[in-house]
Amino acid sequence: MQRLPQTTQLLYVELLQQCAVALPNQRGISFVPKTVNGHRYWYLELVVGGTKRQFSLGRDTEALRSQIDKQKALFAEAAPDLKQREKLVAMLVSGGAFAPGFSDGRVLEVLAQSGVFLSGAVLVGSHAFTTYGNMLGVSWDSAAMQTQDMDLASQRQLEVAMRQDAPDVKSVLLESGMGFFEVPALNPKSPSTSFKLRGQAFHVDLLTPSQGPETDTPVYLSHFKSYAHPMRFMEYLLEDCQGAVIPFRSGVFVNVPNPARFALHKLVVSQRRPVAQQGKARKDLQQATELLDLLLEERPGDIWIALEAALAMPEKFQFQLTDGIGQLPAAIKKAVSAHFNPSASRN
Repeated sequence: MQRLPQTTQLLYVELLQQCAVALPNQRGISFVPKTVNGHRYWYLELVVGGTKRQFSLGRDTEALRSQIDKQKALFAEAAPDLKQREKLVAMLVSGGAFAPGFSDGRVLEVLAQSGVFLSGAVLVGSHAFTTYGNMLGVSWDSAAMQTQDMDLASQRQLEVAMRQDAPDVKSVLLESGMGFFEVPALNPKSPSTSFKLRGQAFHVDLLTPSQGPETDTPVYLSHFKSYAHPMRFMEYLLEDCQGAVIPFRSGVFVNVPNPARFALHKLVVSQRRPVAQQGKARKDLQQATELLDLLLEERPGDIWIALEAALAMPEKFQFQLTDGIGQLPAAIKKAVSAHFNPSASRN
């Protein structure tokens, strides 16, 4: 772990503040007129990768042309701000900030443009961990960041206002032009909750907290019009989230869990991995270790608050967290254990 220069950390804050305000982006969008049977029609043309799609806007009228002109004006008005954000991204990367590869960045951009994160999606897993490096001003050890998965989590229920005009995550991915296809579930009768890039190991998994007895039955999320895989104790992550920005193109605004909760949750997950996934369990521990080491030095209070929240979780979560803490390096284990006593809270 290495510290990022102070100037890079300040650039991140500036980009985050700017990207918190959504701007209309014309990348890959154009308005195309066509003559059909002697009549003029307008189409919205979208180009993603090598895929081009057109959507009819209707027959040419003065009112429709006025709407198109207003949208073009919005694009033109936003262009200088988007250019400034692109410069900030370039400066961030030059200053040592972590930037995703093109496939990862483009997937995040497509999801953000469709409104997935505005509708409550939270980036979890290793992609969240890499984002914490830029947030906290450090560069992580490369082994802790390696991943071919992108995990998106969401609560089963959101505010009603968020469900209006909700994005269809499945369609967003399958129609992105990037080559996504549904990964069949183990049970052929179950809908897919995972989407893979053709010819690559990269895939996106949709997750949601499990409720009641443990089950692998996919859960339908009406606000995403897609199915998600239920995961035990995911609610601990989703109860405290914050905005972050990914340095890709003009910046991608996402949601991530509180870093301290993420670290403690990783300790629990490491204890829940089956024997066949011990490689992933070791990475869970490594990510938790690096985050806790940094937070103990700079933001210890975040850990104490996250530990207090853990005491409200089921006993099984607390037992597995205790076991995970026991596998931390001695100094970190001592500091964290001193503030976590599940047995005392139950007395």
